[in-house]
Amino acid sequence: MLSLLSLFLSIYLCMHAVHRLHQFRKSLSTTTYKARGQRVIRCDLCRLARAYCICAIAPEQDSISTKTGFLLLMYDTEVLKPSNTGKLIADLIPDTFAFLWSRTTRNDELLAVLNDEKWQPFVVFPKEYADENRQVHTGKVVCNGGKRPLFIMLDGSWREAKKMFRKSPYLDRFPLVSFDPKLFLSEDEQPNKVLMKEGMLTPVGENSRYTVRKTALEHQFSTAEVAARVLEMTGEKDNAHLLDLWFDVFNYQYQKSVCQRNKGNVNALENYQAFLNEKECK
Repeated sequence: MLSLLSLFLSIYLCMHAVHRLHQFRKSLSTTTYKARGQRVIRCDLCRLARAYCICAIAPEQDSISTKTGFLLLMYDTEVLKPSNTGKLIADLIPDTFAFLWSRTTRNDELLAVLNDEKWQPFVVFPKEYADENRQVHTGKVVCNGGKRPLFIMLDGSWREAKKMFRKSPYLDRFPLVSFDPKLFLSEDEQPNKVLMKEGMLTPVGENSRYTVRKTALEHQFSTAEVAARVLEMTGEKDNAHLLDLWFDVFNYQYQKSVCQRNKGNVNALENYQAFLNEKECK
């Protein structure tokens, strides 16, 4: 019995905020959530088919140097979806918080994080939805007074994200962070352009690299893709690149277990491991 408890404890300690939120949301369910691929036997952490689990090669957070934090506000069943990419941010960034969004229920733990003096919260959302008096950052993100940036990601479908944005008045006091995906990658500023030409990354722009879910919007991206762009805006380009590569690994491995042509980056695992090896040699 003691060894079993030790096993459960060791597993729990390996879980980050999104893993724990996933377990909590499952405990609220009276029926099994029937996502696509519901018959696939999945890893409890990365949520990929066990045959394609990526937990063993996940980034080691102890080796990540970052001042950035993320707060994921997740729309009800979003955390139950195996295809969710918010967990990839938590794989990489130690200070990642995750909460279920509610329009009516007050969450004191969430508010405590938002009110913590060490953080400067920013809501990541398109500037077109900002009121005329709201501060919007579209370039480099800089915090005043020694505070650390905390990026609030509204994690769900586009319709759900817009609802969370409109109906969360406690977020109205925070500035927005926004970028134009059509202009974000320039020849003289983004080394990713070279990587794209070499087949190491697919472009961020008119076509998202996230091929697991369908979208009708031309410039809509997954949560992890947006987080990588935000990391670049803080100057953490290595972390942004690592998140991009980790996203490609997840995207490619996920599609191995579905009945469709794999549109992920076939070089994803090789590129990811090469980047880690390069960092170790520095």
